[in-house]
Amino acid sequence: MAPQLAARTLEEYLSQWSRLGPTGASLVAAIIHTALIGLFFGLPAFAFIWAERKVSGRIQDRLGPTRTGGRFGWLQSLADGIKLVSKEDLVPAAADAMLFRVAPYIVVVASFAAFLVMPFSDGWTSQALEVGLFLGLAILSLEVLGIIFAGYSSGSKWSLFGGMREAAQMVSYEVPLGITAVIPVVIAGSMNLNEIANLQSGWATNWFIFHDPFAFLAFFVFFTVTLASNKRAPFDLAEAESELVGGFHTEYSGMRWSFFFLAEYASMFFVSMLGIILFMGGWWTGIAPIDQAVASTLGGYPLRVLGFLVLMVKSGILVTAQIWVRWTLPRLRIDQVMTTCLKYLVPISCFLFLGATVWPMVLIAATGKPTLLPADPIGVRVAKAHDPLGTSPPPRRPVASPSSQEGGE
Repeated sequence: MAPQLAARTLEEYLSQWSRLGPTGASLVAAIIHTALIGLFFGLPAFAFIWAERKVSGRIQDRLGPTRTGGRFGWLQSLADGIKLVSKEDLVPAAADAMLFRVAPYIVVVASFAAFLVMPFSDGWTSQALEVGLFLGLAILSLEVLGIIFAGYSSGSKWSLFGGMREAAQMVSYEVPLGITAVIPVVIAGSMNLNEIANLQSGWATNWFIFHDPFAFLAFFVFFTVTLASNKRAPFDLAEAESELVGGFHTEYSGMRWSFFFLAEYASMFFVSMLGIILFMGGWWTGIAPIDQAVASTLGGYPLRVLGFLVLMVKSGILVTAQIWVRWTLPRLRIDQVMTTCLKYLVPISCFLFLGATVWPMVLIAATGKPTLLPADPIGVRVAKAHDPLGTSPPPRRPVASPSSQEGGE
């Protein structure tokens, strides 16, 4: 199914039904498109800040927010935002003022730009790239530059220690993150995220997490590594308040401080969406009759809306699991964090990558099938990737005109 770029389709709609002209329609479409992505960028933080407070409260036998916005504290995130906006923006006297001010924006822009290659449903993506997975992970890794700048420019040894810890941790954990993310690429034969998700359409047995035992274990290694890449407990040594006061953002206050956490929650949601697309069917429900019924009765657009909602629910569950892990496991020491990566996760991810590569060949030699589950072979799914539900009519064969036939004779 061809990608439906929101800016282009909106521009065509405005050109047809308004008097803006091509230039005005393009400008208005760009503004609306940017505003929608910016709104979506802030919504996960708004929702999951409240969710983290409620989940942590339940785990610790508390109630969490109960006053702002009713008995469940729905407006707690809004109240936090108003409080941070009203706080004074301070720059320490010993700080490098320019780097200190720029660092939070680098972190936010890196997290924001990563969503440009993320498909939100079948074909709903800002930039449909054949190397979308590679570019998304590369952009997200730029966040560490802002953290290093924040720690270095603060003029505080605690901030410097936190920045250096995060640099060592993030660079190290990018190795197993990249290896485990490549396993679905090996299965699908593509780095296009839209194609990877479409190859998992149909029943849940087509999901890559069930493709082989190595891919199943790779998903949990991927989830563990994303906790470290997002500075989430038990890997949050870059901001360990028990020993570094606040880590790399000790000297920040007000809105600049909030930018770091806005980027953290947005990155949590990004890696959760990425894990769902790579391993757990993306926007497909995993129940083939439901997808078929929606496509046949309501058409392609309602199916995309359903896929968007399914992807949001799946990603939200994975973010909730990250919150659950944070408030359940104790924080590791920095030497334990590095040992976990270099001595365990890197060799395990390499073994899983090798196993996922060899597994189909061994099964074909032994059983004649590339998988033990009742799933369609990858070759069959590749043939259906551009029309996963078979809703498009088959292409007609061109009929030669009489003149061309006579000329051929």
